[in-house]
Formats: sequence, C-alpha cells, structure tokens
Amino acid sequence: MRIVLGIAAFFLILEFITSLGLVPAIYLPRASTIVQRMVELLGDVKFLKHVLATLGAWAVGLTLATLISVPVGILIGTSELTYRMTSPVVEFMRPIPSAALIPLAILLWGQGFPMKVILVAYAATWPILFNTVYGVHDVDPIAVQTARCFGLKQRAIHWRISLPSAAPLIFTGIRISASIGLIVVIAAELLASADSGIGSYILFVSSHGGHMDSVLAGAAVAGILGVLINSAFGVIDRNAFGWRYLGGAAQ
Repeated sequence: MRIVLGIAAFFLILEFITSLGLVPAIYLPRASTIVQRMVELLGDVKFLKHVLATLGAWAVGLTLATLISVPVGILIGTSELTYRMTSPVVEFMRPIPSAALIPLAILLWGQGFPMKVILVAYAATWPILFNTVYGVHDVDPIAVQTARCFGLKQRAIHWRISLPSAAPLIFTGIRISASIGLIVVIAAELLASADSGIGSYILFVSSHGGHMDSVLAGAAVAGILGVLINSAFGVIDRNAFGWRYLGGAAQ
C-alpha cells in the first residue's frame, strides 16, 4: 500500500509541475497524459512482448550470475590464500561498467537475447560475489572449529554452517543485483538497438516521430517494474530471514 501511495504521490506532484507549462508539452507531456499512455501500452500485446523480452533476459542473466557467483564466492571466502590471490583481479574487473562492454558484446553475440543475458550476468555478478565472499569469510570461527571437533568434513561445514550463516548477506547481494540487472538490460536494449525489449521500444518511438508521451510511458513502465521486483525480493527477504529484523524495523 505504501508503494502505491508513493507512486501516486509522485505522479500527482509531477502532474502539478507539468501543468505549469514551464516546458513545452511536446518535450514534457503532462503526467496524466503519460499515465493514460502507459495504461494503453499495458493493454497492447506488442508492447507486452517487449516487456516479457526484457524480463526474460533479466531473469536468465540474474540466475546465471547467481549460479556463478555463489560457488565462486564460497571458494574465495573460505580460503585465505584464494582470497588474497583473487582480490586484485576482482577489484580490477568490478569498476568496469557494463555499458562500456556493449560494443564488444554486440561483436561477440549480436544484438539479441544472448548479448543482453551476458551483460546482465556480468553486472549482477559483482554484488552477489562480494556479499558471498564477505558473508562466508566472516562466519564465526568458533562455530567452524566446533563443527570440526564433531568430525564434520569441510563440505559439510560449508553446507551446514558457512552457507546458512552467509545466506542473508548473499540474498541481499541478489536483491541489489536484481535492480542493477534491470537497469543494464534496458540500457543494453537502448544503446545496442536490440531487436526487442522496453529499451528497444523506447528507441524505436524516439527515432520515429519522438512521441514523448510514449517514450516516457515506456520509461515509467520500466520504473514500476523495478519497484515491483524490489518489493518482491523484500517480501522474500522478510519471510526467509525475518529474524534479522527482530528488534528493529525491516527495511
């Protein structure tokens, strides 16, 4: 409910500002016009296919990043030698923006689905990897030593102690990567002139007549998707790791 009220309040404020006519309507339509166009788009099958194309690439890329980052993060976090050896490489790769890799991605995988998945996976990898590494690396050493005293093997320690202990932090990394991944996939569709997706739709409309109500409506749909995705992950977080919020308000 708070999310709905927040979005509604934002559009009401935007409606007031745009009604003042400070910017010509051809460049910045009234918020009510954008909302009307957004409702029309959500009933348009062709646009919904663009939305599904974006969500499909986002979901596959995020899943791929998770499947790669969590095992690698556990490996790095549980070995001090591996941690020290890989830190320079990780610190070198992490700041490289995904947008800078779009030309290379186009050359290697074209402008379709694989290109978007690879870029999303690259961008989503780092928050998950870092949170996994730090979550596993900071596991209570007393708990690990106790498990070893009871005869648990290293693999059992990972499954029963390290991974459950780091799980909340790992999920936080996934939640952060989910938002980053959505931004990256839409940017890739827009900058790479992809054959489908919300970014592709925005690029097509802006380059064929520049109907700003449609452009901004497409952008608004992307924003609402981001809010819904983050809210869904927040619900999962509170239900799965609710004990983290005992004694304080959930974020």
